[in-house]
Amino acid sequence: MVIGVPKEIKKGEFRVGMTPYGVEELKADGHTILIENGAGAGSDFPDDEYRGAGAGLVDKEVLFGQAELIVKVKEPVSSEYDLFRERQAIFTFLHLASVRDLIDILLGKKITALAYETLQKDGSLPLLAPMSEIAGRMAPIMAAYFLQRIYGGEGLLPTGVMGVEPAKAVVIGAGVVGANAARDCIGLGMDTVVMDVRMERLQKVDEMFMGRVKTLPVTLHNIREEIRSADIVIGAVLIPGGRTPVLITRDMLRTMKRGAVIIDVSIDQGGCFETSRPTTHDNPIYEVEGIIHYTVANMPGAYPKTSTIALTNVTLPYIKTLARKGIVRAFREDSVIKSALNTYEGFVVHKTLAESMGFDYKNVDEIK
Repeated sequence: MVIGVPKEIKKGEFRVGMTPYGVEELKADGHTILIENGAGAGSDFPDDEYRGAGAGLVDKEVLFGQAELIVKVKEPVSSEYDLFRERQAIFTFLHLASVRDLIDILLGKKITALAYETLQKDGSLPLLAPMSEIAGRMAPIMAAYFLQRIYGGEGLLPTGVMGVEPAKAVVIGAGVVGANAARDCIGLGMDTVVMDVRMERLQKVDEMFMGRVKTLPVTLHNIREEIRSADIVIGAVLIPGGRTPVLITRDMLRTMKRGAVIIDVSIDQGGCFETSRPTTHDNPIYEVEGIIHYTVANMPGAYPKTSTIALTNVTLPYIKTLARKGIVRAFREDSVIKSALNTYEGFVVHKTLAESMGFDYKNVDEIK
């Protein structure tokens, strides 16, 4: 199979879809790997390393023109839409619940679109997990930084000092992002509350941190009560393939401390705060109702070397399967790979995505 890895061009995105060792593994299996010139520079992987691993270095137009499978990190942006060929395949973070125009392109060109964030195995999301871990660990660090008065924050040192209480952090969602965010909040000495709709997740968090966090079910009452005294609120909610529910409204913001910071890690899927809108690493924050919003849509892109290595570690086995079997045979025979399918032959084949965005759903098994 011919596999193409283009350079990421989303603003502030320095990750790349594959490391040189990933190229070497696929090359050893007999596949042709095309890397766009300069694709790995932002992650500290120069062209010579890819060339030494056996990749062909080409420009973007040649790559899209020849590749059967496009492997990326982030969803394609509008300037890349015309580069796709009919019935090409793509494997990347798609987050289609927040980009309607991209869905239209994928359907119109009958692209086989497989999303990292919807691939499920044994009830987990193994391709999302490492990026969620990074985003979760980043969230308290970013919140602590923007609590500085110079950025409009309330000027409270989150760690506290002798005789002064630390910050209070509320983490909504107890999955991979939430658990890692709680870990760093606790590590920084913050008074930490974790909320989730799943009692089993709250029990796991309680056991994980040996009672050092307060755990509460997600209810409107609990959210309203906890955010009033919060200095930091971290939104870590995910519905695989679907739009994130809005849990904090503008009216609720008005009850919070002026200068508190909210971090919406769910922004890729629409965000869990009513006032959230995507931002970039070079302009990451804005203020609404006196509350600082950090809503960067590709948080792990701030640490591209770590993120690229971690992502290739988990995606490579699935890329090898897709390349060895071929795209269609792979998802026909492997239910895990099938769970990554979002669009195929002009249909939305992921039920949650279809329902979330108002598209007709088609079971892929009914498409011959």
